[in-house]
Amino acid sequence: MSPDLLQVRVSIKRCVSMDEHVKDDPFTAAHKPKEDGFPYELETDSLADSMGLRMPNRSLYVLQGAVGGGKSLLSQRLAFGLAENGVKVLVITTELTTRGWVEQMESLGYGVTDAIREGRLLVFSRFGTIAESLPDVGLEEVLQSEAIELADVVIIDSASSIMPSDLDDTSRFQLMQRLRQVCSKGRSLMLCIDPEEMDHKLMHTLRASAEVVLDLQTAMIGGEIKRNIVITRFLRAAGPIQTSIGWRVEPGMGFIVDITAVS
Repeated sequence: MSPDLLQVRVSIKRCVSMDEHVKDDPFTAAHKPKEDGFPYELETDSLADSMGLRMPNRSLYVLQGAVGGGKSLLSQRLAFGLAENGVKVLVITTELTTRGWVEQMESLGYGVTDAIREGRLLVFSRFGTIAESLPDVGLEEVLQSEAIELADVVIIDSASSIMPSDLDDTSRFQLMQRLRQVCSKGRSLMLCIDPEEMDHKLMHTLRASAEVVLDLQTAMIGGEIKRNIVITRFLRAAGPIQTSIGWRVEPGMGFIVDITAVS
């Protein structure tokens, strides 16, 4: 073998060795972010296509709107979509009984019997199965539930009704620290809040800290209620994000994206 050919082979071998070293070295290799969000798409609507495809993991989601704004309806659509995609969902409702929540889902065309039986969906109510009221349940009691440890996504509707009031700055920081502690263990919290029902400083802190902030708006146009989701913030999205999404709900059909109102 000629000396020149031998030198070329040695040079190539050294380059290959250096490339392998760079790939193995975590300080020099470029890492692609791991896509670990929670899918929630359904064949019946295009919501996921307009809103990030996946909900981010280890995150806080804030769904804010007034009474009748559609917080519960949107959270129910998200809960069903998540469960249908294999995500373990815990729903804590302060407004309906467990039976009432399941019946509401069925009326929308979102059958959840299989998801509950298979352990993909768990529903807790402040009122029990029928109407056994537990008036003293607060946010801290909810966060201490063993069921939270089993869920990927925890939905609290309405979280503002069980939030502590009259908090000072230290208590507010401690509450946010507690919420972040829950999220740090590989799960996300979805909080449905009514701005008229909770401390405004705490609400501002929640909105500033949350990875996802969805503002639900309604308007009366031509004698009909028009609903709109304003996507104020959506971090770590896996797909396109629209500025706002018009929507409505039809019995037996569930959530329907109004294409003419998407922008």
